[in-house]
Formats: sequence, C-alpha cells, structure tokens
Amino acid sequence: MKQTPVQMLNRIAQIIYDKKGFNILALNLQGHSSIADFLLIAEGNVDRHVISIARAIMDDFKGIPVRVEGLANGDWLVLDFSDIIVHLFQPGLREKYSLEKLWKEGQIVDLNIEISPQQAAF
Repeated sequence: MKQTPVQMLNRIAQIIYDKKGFNILALNLQGHSSIADFLLIAEGNVDRHVISIARAIMDDFKGIPVRVEGLANGDWLVLDFSDIIVHLFQPGLREKYSLEKLWKEGQIVDLNIEISPQQAAF
C-alpha cells in the first residue's frame, strides 16, 4: 500500500529520531513551493552520524526513488523523495544556512514520533 507524503514524513522523522538525530523540524510547503510539498530538516552530531542517518532512511525506503547529495562528506546531506526533501546537517551548517528562515511561509508539521521509555530517560 502506498503511503501518503505525511505518513512518509512521519516514518522518516521516526528513523532520524531512532538513530539519535535531533532538532527535527518538518514544514508544509504546499502552495509555497513547486520543488516539494514538505521539507524535513534535522541534525546529526558529526559527519559519520549524518551519513548513518541518511543510509538508514535510504535502507528503509528501498524501492522508492530517491536522489541523494552529500554522502561523500556528510556535513549537509539532501535526500529528495520528490514530495519530500530531507536536509540532514551538522549543527553549525544548519545555523549557517537557516532553511527554516528561507521557507518561513511554510507551516510547521506536527510530527508523530514515538518515544520509548528508555529514550525518554536520556
């Protein structure tokens, strides 16, 4: 069964969270952008962490076309699923490029991320 973009967005956010990604933000760009309907922005600690998160997302979505940029260095990684574009940053670069400000007309999406009791303790 094909997932809706919002279901995919929540699934991607969950993968990021489960891989210890942080500062996860999704914006609804419908009506504001012809590039994608949703933008998801998150951070990893270092380049290896960012790459690991991206690979986990790609592994989970095998069979779904995705274009990837940034796997070589891992400081800013982009996964393009057509309807959803995922930006994974190292913390300093996220601040530098401030995509949230660039797409400030986008509405924040309330993500459904499940938090296990063990994760909540940290």
